[in-house]
Amino acid sequence: MTEYVYPAVFHPNDDGSYTILYPDLPGCISEGKSMGNALYMAQSALTQWLGYLTDKNEPIPAPSGLQDVETETGEFANLIRADVKDNRAVRRTVSIPKWMDDKVSESGLSLSRVLQDALKERLNVT
Repeated sequence: MTEYVYPAVFHPNDDGSYTILYPDLPGCISEGKSMGNALYMAQSALTQWLGYLTDKNEPIPAPSGLQDVETETGEFANLIRADVKDNRAVRRTVSIPKWMDDKVSESGLSLSRVLQDALKERLNVT
């Protein structure tokens, strides 16, 4: 898992909600109904955006410093942290007994799926 921290600009709206923009990630926009919800939505948007870039092997832009972010009257900038999992598949060689491989084939199970599920459970991750 990789940790990222990006500055986000929070624009207050007339109805008490906030629009959130990331200057370093054009198109990454979110909105929150309250300050607490806006912070949650900002982290969610950042995580999804960076996860998408990672999955597509796209370059991830470097974040600006908070002091370098320009805001307009009423807006403010805040740092937002996101942990991004690299979900790309990797090939690993595993060894299992022949009888077990036969049973897996007979049952129609996906050995990769079973291994992933078992590792998630053992590592206590989702």
